[in-house]
Amino acid sequence: MALTQQKGIVITVPVLILTLSVAAIFLFFLLSSLSTCNCPISAASNAAVSSSSDVPPTEYRSGDRISPTAADIEWLKDQISRNGLHMQDNVLRKGINPRTRAQQLQDLIQFKGISHYEEPEANNHTALPCPGELLVEEHHSNYGEPWAGGRDVFEFLAEASHLTPNSRVLEIGCGTLRVGLHFIRYLSPEHFHCLERDELSLMAAFRYELPAQGLLNKRPLIVRGEDMDLTKFGSRVVYDLIYASAVFLHMPDKLVWVGLERLANKLKPYDGRIFVSHNIKFCSRLGGEECTKRLTSLGLEYIGKHTHDSLLFNHYEIWFEFRRSKA
Repeated sequence: MALTQQKGIVITVPVLILTLSVAAIFLFFLLSSLSTCNCPISAASNAAVSSSSDVPPTEYRSGDRISPTAADIEWLKDQISRNGLHMQDNVLRKGINPRTRAQQLQDLIQFKGISHYEEPEANNHTALPCPGELLVEEHHSNYGEPWAGGRDVFEFLAEASHLTPNSRVLEIGCGTLRVGLHFIRYLSPEHFHCLERDELSLMAAFRYELPAQGLLNKRPLIVRGEDMDLTKFGSRVVYDLIYASAVFLHMPDKLVWVGLERLANKLKPYDGRIFVSHNIKFCSRLGGEECTKRLTSLGLEYIGKHTHDSLLFNHYEIWFEFRRSKA
């Protein structure tokens, strides 16, 4: 039996069946290869996958752990042991030329910075010219404790107040951002605020620390001011955490109480926390009962005393916790 087309071409039934069979087999292998293809994912698909599984190293999600675990610390000790590492004297050796801060500063002055460009080109290659005193990090010694202690304070306060990246934080006296840098990095943009009175500290914060740490995009609101003037932070913002590290030690008791009244009005009711470090002499000088009455009149409640150990050096800090007891 044969099928005859209009132009006289004759196609037998066996040939037709064979042709259809070959086409079916070819289609089967084609579909199989497409299903296992390692083809590049489209940009849109790739972005969707990345957004759900990858988190940039400087971003955090709610629930992320902040402080290292005991297992983290044991792993680090094990790595040091496995590599046979021991602390050596920091002296001149191959490839390493230890310099004091004073020596580094002299180099910067003598050699006109790092680039050695001569005038008039010497000033044309730096987007944010920084004073040599800041480049050699002299300000890291301004407050008398190792710079690393800032991480300790951040870890304690962030976990004690159950902070999330969307929380809002106010520091009274952030200085050169020894602590603040860690909050700025952790929090969403514009969510870290600070009141600081010392101009040199603020210069170090703005001209060195924020650019050097890659945190300009976080846009922290850092205000120069004193006498607990909070007006520049806006009337509507409320904070999840307000803290003062050793700041109230240097204030007259009367100003501290004025400040606490203003801070209480800026604190989120019930869940918000105020932490004060070192001591609360402004309260204890009144006596326990009188202090409680004064706090109650401000809508504040004393929660308790905490002791926090440093991770890196033999040191601990005492913190006193308060909350806003009414809306």
